Amino acid sequence: AGGAPRAPPAAPASASAVASTVAAPPTPPPPTPSKKATFAPETVTTVPSSLYTDTPASNMRKVISRRLTESKSTVPHFYTSIEIPLDNILQLRKTLQKDFETKVSVNDFIIKASAMALRDVPELNGTYDAKTQSQRTFSQVDISVAVATPTGLITPIVPSTTSLSLTEISSKVKDLATRARDNKLTPEEYQGGTFCISNLGMFGISEFSAVINPPQGAILAVGGGERKIIPGTFSEVDGSTTKPEIRTIMTARLSADRRVVDEATAALFLGSLKEYLNQPKLLML
Repeated sequence: AGGAPRAPPAAPASASAVASTVAAPPTPPPPTPSKKATFAPETVTTVPSSLYTDTPASNMRKVISRRLTESKSTVPHFYTSIEIPLDNILQLRKTLQKDFETKVSVNDFIIKASAMALRDVPELNGTYDAKTQSQRTFSQVDISVAVATPTGLITPIVPSTTSLSLTEISSKVKDLATRARDNKLTPEEYQGGTFCISNLGMFGISEFSAVINPPQGAILAVGGGERKIIPGTFSEVDGSTTKPEIRTIMTARLSADRRVVDEATAALFLGSLKEYLNQPKLLML
């Protein structure tokens, strides 16, 4: 057909040309450094000064604060507890008072029994020296007894406790406690000791954990006796049974320094303590 000739088809574009026409993907923005979380300061409600009183700590309170803070932060405490029947002790106390007009407290029995148990398990009757990293075990038992005073807790010492009778322990503790409350103790009467007992049973406390008084290796926390129902037992060997009983049970908890003794040794001590308190006549020999 006539007419103007057609123009030849255009040549295909090269790969480089095509690539130049395609937009490159956008470059991601650089990561923004994370900001540290900030917290608004805590709002403290101001209490009018008329509603409180600031009392400067006494020298004794400062010493107690420093020593017990050091103990809890540096001494590896561990705890073991045992329940001990007190019925035999209570019965013996009545007999001593009725037949011999002798008054001794449950705490006197506990101090004597602890001394005898320390004689049987001497590893508990020791201290730890953090500077030399060494243990020191004592042949003589000197028990410290915690006494509450108006200015704080103090621990006068009953020296050579194993050699004292129950009446001698009772007299010694009463004298030390009286002079401690009157602030009349000499330093050698409360500095030292190889073991400590803290008894809160007379305040109605059933059990608690005490803080070790360095360099001593352990402290015994004693609660008050509580009337509990003890289930009866059944023997699979001969079929015999025992009836349930109501007994007065005391909980004793030992806080010990793991650098001085281990758990098995603590268990031996508490087992020995329980045996002496179950047979209080042994404490009178």
